[in-house]
Amino acid sequence: MNYTVVFTGYAEKRLKKLTADVRQKILSATLLLSNNPRPYGYKKLVSRDAYRIRAGDYRIIYEIEDKIVTVTVIDVGHRREIYD
Repeated sequence: MNYTVVFTGYAEKRLKKLTADVRQKILSATLLLSNNPRPYGYKKLVSRDAYRIRAGDYRIIYEIEDKIVTVTVIDVGHRREIYD
């Protein structure tokens, strides 16, 4: 079953500020979420009802909605600033 991956406006804005090579790496990682929203290495966040995956030094924060088969990317950023 394939999930639909959608970006919030905030995540899109943060993604556009990144360099092209980092943006491509993050987009590739989010495409893989459509096949498996809980890949090897994903983590459940303690502070909110969301998950994160790594893409090099960058993190992708997302929510999984199993009932409507959707993954919503809510934030993207460098690991030192994403959890603020």
